[in-house]
Amino acid sequence: MAARRPSLLDFMRGNAPLQAVSRCRFMLSGTAIEYTLKRSQRRRSITLTIDENGLRVGAPWRATQSRIDNLLASHARWIARKLTDWQARRPPPFTWQAGATVMALGEPLTLEVDAASKITTRCGKCLTVGTGTDDPDILARHVVAWLRDTAQGWFEQRAGHFARVLDVRAPTIRLSNARTRWGTCHPDGRVLLNWRLIQAPPALIDYVVVHELAHLREPNHSPRFWHWVASVLPDYKERRLALRRDAIRYLLA
Repeated sequence: MAARRPSLLDFMRGNAPLQAVSRCRFMLSGTAIEYTLKRSQRRRSITLTIDENGLRVGAPWRATQSRIDNLLASHARWIARKLTDWQARRPPPFTWQAGATVMALGEPLTLEVDAASKITTRCGKCLTVGTGTDDPDILARHVVAWLRDTAQGWFEQRAGHFARVLDVRAPTIRLSNARTRWGTCHPDGRVLLNWRLIQAPPALIDYVVVHELAHLREPNHSPRFWHWVASVLPDYKERRLALRRDAIRYLLA
């Protein structure tokens, strides 16, 4: 099936070439499977990746859709198995209510409601929400606000620490609400980090922070870039794999 016109043109950092990202679909055993197709002038082969975000296909800029479709068909069994595995690992739908569990820095916190308070505070393994109602929308708003405040402070502290290690200027940290990207580094020194990342363990947060700050040294994903990352986090490959594999365990639905 022919790909739709790319929905996003992303001019990558520095001297990296143009990329195009689009949503496509193909038929797998009679079921339409949507996937993200990313074309790049730097890429030389077609790659398939399946994680909590579903199926992603990386392709050279000039790869024909028929070539991509043939590769998908030849790996149909693997794709079906992996998608089933990820679906089985997906946590049940989250319900906003007292007694529910949210994650912060990789630790489970039990939600409590306190009508006598007007603030949200953490006490040990509990997160006490100051609200006089158990309305799910209001509870969610309070908890997400607390997570975002916690994320801002934590990300700024870690970015300041690793900026000194990498000998770059401490960036301006802003929170993003992206669904498919953990972080983005802008050439002007701004770094956007997904607030949801605060739910993951500190080691995984540090990987994303270092990854983005290393782009202030090398604005692409060349071997030099990964050298900078490895100079700070020698085990970055293990952290990157853990983030891709386990992030879904920590995130709110």
